Amino acid sequence: MPPAETGLPVSRLPWFDGGKFPLYLAPMAGFTDRIFRELCKEQGADVMVTEFVMANKFLDPRGERDAWEIVDFTPQQRPMGVQIFGSEPGKMAEASRRIVDRLKPDFIDINYGCPAPKVVDNAAGSSLLKDPCRLQAVAAEVVESVGKDVPVTAKIRIGWDATSVNAVENSRRLEDVGIEAVAVHGRTKEQGYSGDADWEVIHAVADAVSVPVIGNGSVRTAEDVRRIKTAGKVRGLMIGRAALGNPWIFREIKHTLQTGEELPPPDIAERWDVIIRYCEQLTEHRERAQSDRINWMRSRLKAFAKNFPGSKSMRRELETVTSVEQLRLLSESWESA
Repeated sequence: MPPAETGLPVSRLPWFDGGKFPLYLAPMAGFTDRIFRELCKEQGADVMVTEFVMANKFLDPRGERDAWEIVDFTPQQRPMGVQIFGSEPGKMAEASRRIVDRLKPDFIDINYGCPAPKVVDNAAGSSLLKDPCRLQAVAAEVVESVGKDVPVTAKIRIGWDATSVNAVENSRRLEDVGIEAVAVHGRTKEQGYSGDADWEVIHAVADAVSVPVIGNGSVRTAEDVRRIKTAGKVRGLMIGRAALGNPWIFREIKHTLQTGEELPPPDIAERWDVIIRYCEQLTEHRERAQSDRINWMRSRLKAFAKNFPGSKSMRRELETVTSVEQLRLLSESWESA
């Protein structure tokens, strides 16, 4: 039966259909948990990807519980992808199979971009940018394992360093084995998160492959989105650090693109309401939260504080907060100030 007669979308990636230009929330370990993704979805983010998890953890009873907790998502977050990393094609394929069977995500995403030493030292993440053959072999095995059931996509950086920018080659290799979309972070592994993203390379990748290319890096405003959208063949954008503590960025960008007018930022009452709701829900959700102590959330809370008036003072106060109740009291003092 043809796909159209089943009532299912013809496209495997329908969020690109009809000229749509989706805004992804970039996966960021330690920040884009299930609750934060829900906040971003409420504010207009189009596509979600989980924090990445090492494929081996899904195959090891000792690490499996934490792995499933990290990639948990709600139906409201769809379209939703699960991102994994690893260097062993067979284990990547088996982990993908288990994820698809259990969670039925909208796509599986392979991480070839993380520059963290603990990932690179395991010959995974951005280390595979230096080994295009292995990068391609990992993708091929994952596509063979689950590609008939869900699309497989990938995220890469433009290269290992300035002397080995090979994003075009790697993207072509990924397309050749069945990867259906490629997100390109416009920095090298050696850059980490410093400096400006190289959009010339990202646009070159979009020119070189036929699958959708999602650009990532230095996207902060509606003007950034408008400029990139009209400059070439990039089909969508991924917003990362600009969204940390600022889920409202998605609604602000979309409002400006649709109306030409800037949307006022959320007032302090709305900000505090979201911060407290985030802490309450994350504490309830995370199995490691054995009490109401929220010490482990401080880095996330300080990300929310960065856009407050007097943010330096607020961040200092957040260093002393240990419970949601203390956070409520802090919010009351700031709202009445």
